[in-house]
Amino acid sequence: MTTPRDKLPQKSSHAEVDAFLQQVKSRPIVKLDKQRGRLLFAMDATASREPLWDRACHIQGRMFEETDALGGLDIQLVHYRGFMEFSSTPWMSNTEALLKHMTAIRCAAGQTQIARVLSHATKQDQPVNALVFVGDAMEEDPDALCKLAGELGILRIPVFIFQDGDNPIAERTFRQVARLSSGAWCRFDTNSAAQLRDLLCAVAVYAAGGQKALEKFGRERGGTVLKLS
Repeated sequence: MTTPRDKLPQKSSHAEVDAFLQQVKSRPIVKLDKQRGRLLFAMDATASREPLWDRACHIQGRMFEETDALGGLDIQLVHYRGFMEFSSTPWMSNTEALLKHMTAIRCAAGQTQIARVLSHATKQDQPVNALVFVGDAMEEDPDALCKLAGELGILRIPVFIFQDGDNPIAERTFRQVARLSSGAWCRFDTNSAAQLRDLLCAVAVYAAGGQKALEKFGRERGGTVLKLS
């Protein structure tokens, strides 16, 4: 179990954000015409995230709200906490239902279960277009996680990791998982909530509608997301 932090995460550097945006742009979404996009959204709900949990849920909730108008996007929420607690919702497209599930989650002390998250993504009955993971720690075998990340890369399920905090051990592994799955890594920066919300939305928009939807979203939003298109 990791110890709670006593300070906010460091602000993401411009280089980190630019690198993340470029990686999102370069990932092809393989999706048949008229097929709904599917985004698996996974969260670490162990005790170390509790100090900033409500703020994180608010930012993530804005992502669901702002992608609701897109249509064609199903989201499954996954979280772990406590003693081997691991939970996933059905695939949902209703924003209110998603928010209800997410806001009901509370943090509990326990070990990370990132391997279960990655393995879970490979076992879905229909293709998953992207996996978003938000977490602050990594207490597992890095080699095992990298092996699973490679499998996700073969399945064309990119992992987009938002790291909450600045744990260097977690960062090294998170970057490797993102690279091997053909995804991207970025710091979860609660000091720039609007920017993080836009980055999360960009991944969701791309999963739902591909490059054209992303270009439209970039024109409407501007700022860092405009760089994507």
